[in-house]
Amino acid sequence: MTEKKVTWLELFYDLLFVAAVAKASHVLLHVEDETLSLETLGKFILIFIPIWWAWVGQTLFVNRFGQDSVTHRIFLIIQLFFVLIMTASLNVDFDATYLSFLIGYIGLRAMTAVQYHYAHAKEEGHLRATAHYFGTRFWIGLAISASSLFFDSWVRYAVLYAGIVLDIILPLTGRKILLKTPTNTHHLLERFSLFALILLGESVVSILAVLQSSSWTPQSVGFAALTFVLIIAMWWQYYDNLEKKVDKHVQTAGQTIIYGHLFIFLSLSMIAASIQLLFLNELHYELMLNLFFGSVVLYFASTSLVFHVYRHRQHRLGIKHLSLLLGILIVFYILNLLFHVPNVVMMGEMALFFAVYAKITT
Repeated sequence: MTEKKVTWLELFYDLLFVAAVAKASHVLLHVEDETLSLETLGKFILIFIPIWWAWVGQTLFVNRFGQDSVTHRIFLIIQLFFVLIMTASLNVDFDATYLSFLIGYIGLRAMTAVQYHYAHAKEEGHLRATAHYFGTRFWIGLAISASSLFFDSWVRYAVLYAGIVLDIILPLTGRKILLKTPTNTHHLLERFSLFALILLGESVVSILAVLQSSSWTPQSVGFAALTFVLIIAMWWQYYDNLEKKVDKHVQTAGQTIIYGHLFIFLSLSMIAASIQLLFLNELHYELMLNLFFGSVVLYFASTSLVFHVYRHRQHRLGIKHLSLLLGILIVFYILNLLFHVPNVVMMGEMALFFAVYAKITT
């Protein structure tokens, strides 16, 4: 498999998604009466998924068909405009900005579908079949989502996400076709790892928010220091795995990377929000405990799955390693349920867990 490099325009494309991811993560900071409602958590997920899928759609096209040509640059630049529209529309009060959000999302996905039609006219063989599959079927989901404008209240969102869900499952239903045109694993892992780095940066922003929201007391400095240890350990675990343990030449449809990273990305955003909420003590203790530990468990499970599939066989973790790591989380969780621990202690526990996770996996 020839090595495919990430272009500067792709990196610039990612930059515009930084703001979108930040706005989605900030939804989790809307706490009322020490409670993070299921409605707020649901809004976060429903806002996050279209961002993820819009980014994934273009990333996969570039992975199979992208060339750094003038035509490709024009397509991508037009998409950047739609990214701006969609990002500006992200809000907890989604109803007020629904039309502009829909224009941004539909515009993004429509441009990707047009690119597949363009590729279909140029390619031959299996690549042509893949371009035809996506270029014709993506319009179905787009039409369903666009028709949400004719509905009100919750029905509007149900129709919108029916189209998005149909879009998301298309690569799964077309797996036999896609296996004949496997993804470039090296490029795909690099793209997703760069986006993960953006989300990890949200946790760094949370440290700054902690330091700026209070006077520099021993507790706040200690909390920030432990948070920094946690972030470094997460970075170490993820990127050392990527560089030293993963087989980047395996040929697959890339679906474990694609769908597994949805949960990695969600968990990274939730961890970033948890850092601020934990320090500010804005959530009820048990809710905070469940949100923080739930985010970490989601990250642990999703990274374990993705890296297990792509790691060289001799580097794969055994049941004893996974049991040890899960056992650490369970013990910490039970202890924190039995004893009301300060936020700095809880952060120290998570920093220790990620340090052990990094040590075992790298």
